[in-house]
Amino acid sequence: MKLEEFKAGSYCRQYEYKSFLPEKIDHDWTWDDPRINVLLENANKSLGELNAFTLIVPDVDLFIRMHVVKEANMSSRIEGTRTEMDEAILDEFQIKPERRDDWREVQNYVKAMNVAIEELERLPLSLRLLRKAHAILMEGVRGRHKQPGEFRKSQNWIGGATIADAVYIPPIHTDLPDQLSDLESFWHNRRIQVPHLIRIAISHYQFETIHPFLDGNGRIGRLLIALYLISHGLLRKPSLYLSAHFEKHRTAYYDALSRVRESNDMGHWCRFFLQAVSETAENGIKTFKQILILRQEVDKKIASPGRIAENARRLLSHLYMKPSITINVAMDLLGINKNPARRLIGTLQDIGILEEITGHRRNRIFLFKDYLDIFTEKSEL
Repeated sequence: MKLEEFKAGSYCRQYEYKSFLPEKIDHDWTWDDPRINVLLENANKSLGELNAFTLIVPDVDLFIRMHVVKEANMSSRIEGTRTEMDEAILDEFQIKPERRDDWREVQNYVKAMNVAIEELERLPLSLRLLRKAHAILMEGVRGRHKQPGEFRKSQNWIGGATIADAVYIPPIHTDLPDQLSDLESFWHNRRIQVPHLIRIAISHYQFETIHPFLDGNGRIGRLLIALYLISHGLLRKPSLYLSAHFEKHRTAYYDALSRVRESNDMGHWCRFFLQAVSETAENGIKTFKQILILRQEVDKKIASPGRIAENARRLLSHLYMKPSITINVAMDLLGINKNPARRLIGTLQDIGILEEITGHRRNRIFLFKDYLDIFTEKSEL
């Protein structure tokens, strides 16, 4: 089927409303639009460069955790949470009580993503894996009463206080098995010749249109993108996450998805998606370059003989994964007493690596701020 001839679906009369039944997607896709060819080439080039970069960066797994945290934070922000990156890296007891609900949602996303990526080492991408990720995502947070880990058995909707004034009403729950089976087949169908980036662009649209969970569809749908790229070998490391781009262009993101349903314009969505991949991959390469430069500078600062330098290097391995530390955590990590831990952190403060953020004399928290800043929104402007 040509993108230009695609019919997104049809509205079906239910008792008091009309639900939208999407067309199936598990078939060949072609297009006449040369813009898609150019964007696809650019996206594949940028993605390949990012993938190559992650394979040559020393100790790259130290830095991947912060990529995951950033994706979790930005994807959750699209859904309304307001946790900042400097909060997302802290422990729960360090978060103000009124902000802990949002913090937990971000941490659940991190856990869901890590578990799903680990599962991909043994199992292919599947609906079962998405249900498992959803169960983790919803655990103990808003939405925990909305069938975590299960596809919905009732109607949901998007926008509006009630279904009567909803912006969009997905297919009824009895249509989900057939729709989701078609979606899962599309991920793995080797009989059709569809480039992977087009396949996942269409898959993300279709997942959001089906809206199979009562809550959490946006976050799982964006997680699906990373899982697809990893499972099909486009990425060796989980280093490309599109939520920062979608958050920055939130209105355009939602409009592009809605435009498919409203105007059958799958081409516009594919162009938006491919541009997002290109820009995000290029930003990812810049991020890794910034990390390498910072690491060289930090290594020079701690390059001195003795026990302090050895412990500083060990502590930095932790800080590259989680750029916050306390005296007690340093003691546990390094197996040293309080005074040596205090002296070590004091030294790292003096040479500009750590920064104390509480202003207190007790229960102090120290940030590796230059590293954290690489992953904030400001670093992308």
